[in-house]
Amino acid sequence: QVQLVESGGGLVQPGGSLRLSCAASGRTSGSYAMGWFRQAPGKEREFVAAIRWRGGTTVYADSVKGRFTISRDNAKSTVYLQMNSLKPDDTGVYYCAADSMIILSSLSDSRAYDYWGQGTQVTVSS
Repeated sequence: QVQLVESGGGLVQPGGSLRLSCAASGRTSGSYAMGWFRQAPGKEREFVAAIRWRGGTTVYADSVKGRFTISRDNAKSTVYLQMNSLKPDDTGVYYCAADSMIILSSLSDSRAYDYWGQGTQVTVSS
């Protein structure tokens, strides 16, 4: 079992920045990948970004490329999502997800992840 705890959400004005954190505990290993997904009211959950623990390969949704950066701290078993130039469309609940042995082409697929955090609210509004 893996436990994931997100933090760092909040209210920010358009153009502002936030950094989300996701701390993992339990049966984590170097073969894990971790991803961020988000869900806006009335919409489907969508992929944001993902990173492989070993090697650090990253994948981003087109909508956040150039604005968001995913990174990891191996010593702290924590993944970060730095979000810059935020837009109202970025509003939603952000979820951290994790699982092992996810192939590259599936990193953006929520069905590939078995472990999920409780989510943290991000609201971009003036």
